[in-house]
Amino acid sequence: MAKKLGKLKVMVVEDSKVAMKAISGYLDDIGVEPLFAENGRDAIELYRNERPDIILLDIILPDIDGYDVAKEVRKLQGKDDWTAIIFLSVMANDEDLARGIEAGGDDYLIKPVGRVVVQAKVRAMYRLVQMQRALVKMTEQLNNANQELHRLSMTDGLTGIANRRLFNEVLVREWRRCLRLKKPMSVVLMDVDFFKKYNDKYGHQAGDDCLKAVAREVANAAPRAGDLAARYGGEEFVLILGHTDEDGARWVANRIRQNVAALKMSHPDSHHGVVTVSCGVSSVMPGDDMSVERLLKSADNALYLAKSQGRNGVAYLNYGQGG
Repeated sequence: MAKKLGKLKVMVVEDSKVAMKAISGYLDDIGVEPLFAENGRDAIELYRNERPDIILLDIILPDIDGYDVAKEVRKLQGKDDWTAIIFLSVMANDEDLARGIEAGGDDYLIKPVGRVVVQAKVRAMYRLVQMQRALVKMTEQLNNANQELHRLSMTDGLTGIANRRLFNEVLVREWRRCLRLKKPMSVVLMDVDFFKKYNDKYGHQAGDDCLKAVAREVANAAPRAGDLAARYGGEEFVLILGHTDEDGARWVANRIRQNVAALKMSHPDSHHGVVTVSCGVSSVMPGDDMSVERLLKSADNALYLAKSQGRNGVAYLNYGQGG
């Protein structure tokens, strides 16, 4: 008894009613109820609407030939699906076979075709269709997994914002972009004031929650495409501000400082009484004789200055100053 392939969707493109009836009987024996088209244009429209798994395609049709139908089907085919095309033809020379393969065909049967051959070819193509779709699904899952791994490799595990690795990449990229567009660029380096004392007093879980809260405020200050908020290391955070001059960067840094203090996270071991941050700011109009390293060093020196001036403040140094 022939194995039933009821879930299979097969389209038969054939203008001969005798041949169509015969092929229909062969397919019915294996549980397939085919779709029919008597010319090329109807076949293309039927494919567009039904997306069959297999097409049995006569080459000689009353309007356009089977080769053109196959080419159009391949154009309509999405990257995530695949339809097997089996040509049917009375033409049996090598040139016709080669033309069929070039047009997008997967197999070639010489008419008249018999029951055993049609059923065997359909079963074989059905297996190929299943394998192809499984491969597409597996590839999609693999791509998704790779994207997630890449995202995780660029994200700080605790705070959920960018990590140092992504920061280093974006810093160089943004520098080049601002250099090309002749736009200013700023870096804000931040440090949670007296964080070790906070961590020692309240414990690591509270310390982690504190860093997450600060990270949210830093991230909220970087809404534009050219901006990036990142954890720089430990209790340090950093902000890249593209197309931003000194005044703009100072404003952003002060906003972060004020918003962190407004969280009112109690910190008795700080003379401010709550968790605060110190910010170092540096800005520059990138040039060929300059470097991102010196810009970052200036921001680091500015941060040291802010801390030495009593913390919970913003200090600014010009590019290269103090470095």
